[in-house]
Amino acid sequence: MLKERIKNDVVQALKMHDEKGRLVLGSLLAVIQNKEIEKRSFAVKKNLFSSQEELVKASELSDDDVIQVIQSEVKKRKEAVELFRKGNRDELAQKEEDEIIILSGYLPEQLNEEELKEIVRNTINELGAKDVKEMGRVINTVMQKVKGRADGSMVSRLAKDLLVS
Repeated sequence: MLKERIKNDVVQALKMHDEKGRLVLGSLLAVIQNKEIEKRSFAVKKNLFSSQEELVKASELSDDDVIQVIQSEVKKRKEAVELFRKGNRDELAQKEEDEIIILSGYLPEQLNEEELKEIVRNTINELGAKDVKEMGRVINTVMQKVKGRADGSMVSRLAKDLLVS
């Protein structure tokens, strides 16, 4: 399980005195645990489980959920890099880029633009999408197909380009 791998890597980072890795992975684990708490809280409010054990087990994030959390964290850092670059804060931008590299190591191998373009094109054909009005449906279908192997903004851009042309 991906969460277990991250936990083990935090321990390794501690042993190796890798402060950057420990901090990045530790904060990632905190975000994952917060998502699990949200999920557990929802289940408690809806009274979905009879025992505490069932509740804890059901609130654990799947690998797909963890990948979504990692992608969200990468996206936040990419946005921060942009802002830091605009503000001429290159040292802070570099720190964020270093964190992106660490986090990206836990994501599935990303599709290149040509591979992704082909998937988007095929999806448009499958759905019979004709114009930009159907872009949301195309993007949702593509994102389900690529399962964490592509950035949503790239999928959106490619879908728009192909639907407009």
